[in-house]
Amino acid sequence: MNTAYMLRKTGLSQQDFDHIQQAVKRAEAHTTGEIALALTCESEHYSFWELLTATYVAAAVFIALLPLADNLLSLYQTHLWYVADWLLPAFYGIATLVTIAAGFFIVNIPFLDRLIIPRSVQTKAVTAKAFEHFTRSGVYDTKEHSGILIFVSYLERQVRIIADSGIAQKIPQDLWNIIADDLAEGIRRGQTKEGFVSAVEKCGELLAEHFPAGEENPNELPDGLVILED
Repeated sequence: MNTAYMLRKTGLSQQDFDHIQQAVKRAEAHTTGEIALALTCESEHYSFWELLTATYVAAAVFIALLPLADNLLSLYQTHLWYVADWLLPAFYGIATLVTIAAGFFIVNIPFLDRLIIPRSVQTKAVTAKAFEHFTRSGVYDTKEHSGILIFVSYLERQVRIIADSGIAQKIPQDLWNIIADDLAEGIRRGQTKEGFVSAVEKCGELLAEHFPAGEENPNELPDGLVILED
């Protein structure tokens, strides 16, 4: 899946990005906490599972063609002057390879990808990718350790909200998980912008309660939604 496809499916426009950025600014105006947002096409390429599925399909096609060997041989003998011994095995080999290639291409469709990849594998991949970005983006390195990351992986339709240590001491993870589930549901319904804005507002309310803004309230992280490229 590429970024252009993802943005087309989510329906996010430049105006939507601006609205999300303004929502972050409004939320952070009332708290010393920092809110970072990231959206990625997929948390892993899952090539192993796609190739494995395509191989299974090819094996099924190969088995289905075996009883037709005599018919195929008769067809060759009817239309060809000379039938080499390797002709029938070559047909089966080519049919298997073509099926694998076609199957690999087809299962890359996001809907099918979500069906063939075990849910546990998707969950593990999204969590690992979210923590990786949490570290790379510097969300963990705010002055009061009061940064949170709202991370969305589109293919898996999963959301992670990761709070830094300062927040984790005061706000239970269960509250963040509720917000994450609401955002995931909004994206599934096609309300991506509204889902992000609502999630930012709810996170801002929790942060303002425990990390209210003071006289000095520096903006330590970029506002707005970041699109992660491969």
